[in-house]
Amino acid sequence: MSLTAESTVPSEDFVPPYPFRYEHMPPIWKLIGMAKKNFLSIWGADDFKGRLRSQKVLSRELIICNRPDVVREAFKTNHEALQRKSPQMRHALEPLLGDGLFVSDSQTWADRRKVVAPIIHGSRVPGFAPIMVETIEETRVHWASKGDGAETDALADMAHLTAEIICRTIFGRNLGKSYAREVVEGFTDYQRHIDQIDLISMFGLPEWLPRFRGKAIRKPVKRIMDVLDEIIDSYSAQKEAGEASVIGGLLEARDDDGNPLSRDAIRNEAAVIFMAGHETTANTLAWAWYLLSQSPRVAAKLHAELDGVLAGRVPSFQDVRNLPYTKAVIEETLRLYPPVPILAREAIEPTRIFHKEVPKGSLVMVVPWLMHRNPVLWDNPDSFSPERFVNPEAKKPNKYGYVPFSIGPRICAGLQFGLTESILSLAHLAQHFKLALKPGTDVQPVARLTLRPGEDLPMTLHPRTQ
Repeated sequence: MSLTAESTVPSEDFVPPYPFRYEHMPPIWKLIGMAKKNFLSIWGADDFKGRLRSQKVLSRELIICNRPDVVREAFKTNHEALQRKSPQMRHALEPLLGDGLFVSDSQTWADRRKVVAPIIHGSRVPGFAPIMVETIEETRVHWASKGDGAETDALADMAHLTAEIICRTIFGRNLGKSYAREVVEGFTDYQRHIDQIDLISMFGLPEWLPRFRGKAIRKPVKRIMDVLDEIIDSYSAQKEAGEASVIGGLLEARDDDGNPLSRDAIRNEAAVIFMAGHETTANTLAWAWYLLSQSPRVAAKLHAELDGVLAGRVPSFQDVRNLPYTKAVIEETLRLYPPVPILAREAIEPTRIFHKEVPKGSLVMVVPWLMHRNPVLWDNPDSFSPERFVNPEAKKPNKYGYVPFSIGPRICAGLQFGLTESILSLAHLAQHFKLALKPGTDVQPVARLTLRPGEDLPMTLHPRTQ
């Protein structure tokens, strides 16, 4: 189905919510307090426009890269010096992911990448698609059973859907409602209570100093780990029964010396796959439902494409290429609300970016939240306009200016998996339903570890007729 060219951002485009932007920034101590509640609230108006900015925060040099050229220098050219995740990210995720791929670096990262990347590589996605669609169809049936006007939590629904998809495709088994609930609620509780600022590292104190982890952190970690342990333990039974499982690649992997991964390493990488595979996609889909509910023009174009291409049938992997506007809705959602809105690295050795010296220990940040809304790179950057991704004449930067999955050697290994899952989920569900925001609901973006539309997203379900 072809789309006619039109202005990149029509005047009626919806401008979704974003935090207040200061013209004159408050003092550092106030910004730290704000960041503890929501990372998105600390950016001023000028932060969105710059190329390379630096500032001393307590004992750390903080450098923000906000144009494609400096992002390329930071995350590709200087990968070796800037491959380590920030202390805040490492310590925030260590109780959950241990030394997993998302937070490890150097040799550990290189070794684990060899094992994990093939498990979710883009070449496997066509084989995963039928399982994805089968799981999405179950959500459609569940929504249909609720009746017209029924209230649902779209964020929780999408989290359960994506958790079930990742479990069936990667772990080779049905997760089930009770286990899905444990994982989804566990991740939500964990994000609610984990520290957002690592003051120990910001004050330059030794890395080995312990971070206090109370019951509020230990309890959700145990909920998630118990599910992962059960999944890992069930693999041997599956194997004996002749049932293939992609996760078997982790359990049967051997290093260069012929040694298997330790039990902890297997569980850590399983946690990484689960977190990256369900949390970020769930947030993207929830934001897409919200944006569509507030933009009748975009919703009408989406429905027209779905009705023309699918005509009510269940989509397949082959349909993805024929749904450019559906893909554009997902891409625009990722631009406005990138699941991981701050990508921060710690310099493990001195380097240089755009003629600026970067001392060892500096924090270098690529902030998709800023760069995806940089007015130098995008027309009407705060507006919801999927057309910018289908109109070849629309203003948009190169690949280093649009980084919802990161970029460079540490780009998300599950990029194609997540994008395909999102397109198929939206295509199948949106051709059958319209979702309306529950009256009186105030949706605001909140970034802790990931960017969510708050803790829930109450919406009402309304069946469509083609």
